[in-house]
Amino acid sequence: MEMEEPYLRNSRHLHQAWAADGIGLFRCKFLMQNPGMIYGYASVSTIAQDLASQLARLKAAGCEKVFREKVTGTTADRPQLKKLMAALAPGDVVIIPAVDRLSRDTTDLMVIARDMQRAGAGLRSLAEPVLDTTGDFAELVLAMLGVAAKLERRRIAERTARGRAGAKAKGVRFGRKPKLTPHQQREARERVAAGETQRSVARSYNVDQATISRLTV
Repeated sequence: MEMEEPYLRNSRHLHQAWAADGIGLFRCKFLMQNPGMIYGYASVSTIAQDLASQLARLKAAGCEKVFREKVTGTTADRPQLKKLMAALAPGDVVIIPAVDRLSRDTTDLMVIARDMQRAGAGLRSLAEPVLDTTGDFAELVLAMLGVAAKLERRRIAERTARGRAGAKAKGVRFGRKPKLTPHQQREARERVAAGETQRSVARSYNVDQATISRLTV
């Protein structure tokens, strides 16, 4: 009994410390349940933004290595994400500060999460606890992402269709710009009607014969 009391007292102290710190408790749980590496992924969209706050949260969550991305407005490439994906092995976990730090939209997030799953790794977001593919409900989470991505694509398609319809109503024309001006088109028709060959007319305007042929249909 005399030897057990200090042990129990120390255990209570440790339990109280972990309970007071949610991230610490998460870290302890992950270190016990996940024998693989715990990676972090942090990103900012401009050079002026600072990664410090994201790095602090990821380190506190137990990340052993953090991939740091700084994406400029001139490129959509994410070289650090590619390196992270290449490093993943079965049992690994990827922690992100928030969903918008990893993906551009729901479809992008679903693709990344699926790729991680195929590598045998899980994904968890600190800001959105519902995004957690490290547990028993991984398939359910991925299915929900799939549905959300489908709805998002549908909304985008509907907005695009409404925008095109509105533009057409205002007289906006879509498609490639005509090779000939309206005046040249009328002139070409008159020349063909007068007996000049389509090839000769096309050569004079520096266009294909098919262009002139479509005008006379």
